Amino acid sequence: MASTAAESTTTTPTIEETRERFSHDRFATEACGCSVIEASEGHSVCAFDVASVHFNARGAVMGGAIFTLADFALAVASNYSSAAVSVTNTIEFMSAPRGKRLIATCDANKNGRTLGFYTVEVCDELKTPVARMAATCYRIR
Repeated sequence: MASTAAESTTTTPTIEETRERFSHDRFATEACGCSVIEASEGHSVCAFDVASVHFNARGAVMGGAIFTLADFALAVASNYSSAAVSVTNTIEFMSAPRGKRLIATCDANKNGRTLGFYTVEVCDELKTPVARMAATCYRIR
């Protein structure tokens, strides 16, 4: 579920302020190791370095870890300046990562007053396409 944002402000938050705000998404940041690389209205790039905690019983990166990264990127992009929550998320897992770092890029397809529609692309640092998420968010007033 995308995180809710603090009250919206009239100034654009710095990357440091954005990182601080989303550091409170503790499952993503502490348990999974996700971090914010860049953020702006309707856009974010987030990443984590693959570690043994991300592996499933087969030794592959667990789908839940990939989903967490995609959902975190969605939270940052959709909550950048106003509060939103996820309504629907659909993820397609395309291939196993080959690299050591996963990167999720989220972009708004339509960032409306009530609903926002987003696409999140997850790849590794070798540009291997790992997953694609489509999400709809509801703006909290």
